[in-house]
Amino acid sequence: MKVAVAGLGFMGLTHLKAYNRIEGVEIAGVASVDPKALSGDFSHIGGNLDISGPALDISSAAKFEDPLACVRMPGVDAVDLCLPTNLHASVAIEALEHGKHVLVEKPMALNETETTRMMDAAKASGRILMSAQVLRFMPVYKALIDAVESGKFGRVHHALFRRRCSAPGWSAWLTDKSLSGGGVFDLLIHDIDMMMVCFGIPDSVRSWGHEDLARGIDTITSQFEYPGSGAVTVTGGWHHPKAYPFSMEYTVVGENGVMDFSSEGRPVRWFDNDGTATEVELSDVDGYQAEIEYFVDCCRTGRQPGRCSSESSAAAVRIAKTAEAARSKKGESVPCQL
Repeated sequence: MKVAVAGLGFMGLTHLKAYNRIEGVEIAGVASVDPKALSGDFSHIGGNLDISGPALDISSAAKFEDPLACVRMPGVDAVDLCLPTNLHASVAIEALEHGKHVLVEKPMALNETETTRMMDAAKASGRILMSAQVLRFMPVYKALIDAVESGKFGRVHHALFRRRCSAPGWSAWLTDKSLSGGGVFDLLIHDIDMMMVCFGIPDSVRSWGHEDLARGIDTITSQFEYPGSGAVTVTGGWHHPKAYPFSMEYTVVGENGVMDFSSEGRPVRWFDNDGTATEVELSDVDGYQAEIEYFVDCCRTGRQPGRCSSESSAAAVRIAKTAEAARSKKGESVPCQL
């Protein structure tokens, strides 16, 4: 299977490493506006996760500055788009129209209009379109999904998802809202997607927060209301221009107990109502590796990515934009249902 990767920043490099570990996958082409990365030198690439590991050899891959030229490559089966979010729709549609399967980084696109066009192109082409919502593949979050789906919580009374960091300094486009959608959208799309995987589409949302992108600040606290149950809170964003540490966490409170996790030193634990705390046994799977392997398997088998469908990722974009728009209303309830 031949793959082309467009975008050789932090996430593109993460995906390249994953493809490199899969037997029978060849990196046939790469695209980047960074000449150093195109030359195969990734020493300057940084991000908020460890991307160390064996050096990558892309010397045999075709090189492009233009991602559109890259995704038109003949003989390529699939393309992986790790580009600024404003390019996702146009490049994905071009790839689909050229008969390629597409994996596109989250957020799927900047808005609902773009995600609809992407899904229409995928349907017309008969190819796979998947958005890389990696939390669905990370063991610490897969444990939560499994607990919800098994009914372990009983009725859920409340849930909290939090994700925060400093404004990213490794890619200038991320702090340009016209390119990335802003910090709240780019970062908390993870947690809004996870909320919807666990609990579905909420009825309404109330939001509060502050945006000052010139200073690297973009924060929100959103309370999502669900029929017949309590609220789900999603909070976080870019809290500081520099040095503020990355962290992610969740707490879900149900009638049968509580599940809790924080990357700041709290492993996934289940708290029974009788006071017993049990650490949840997790697999040692790397979420990014599992995500890429799942995409490759869908491409090889022709099976639609039900575990990470384009429809669910498009819905997460719509709800994230609704929550962000509600921030300007300072606590006024805004409908989320179509």
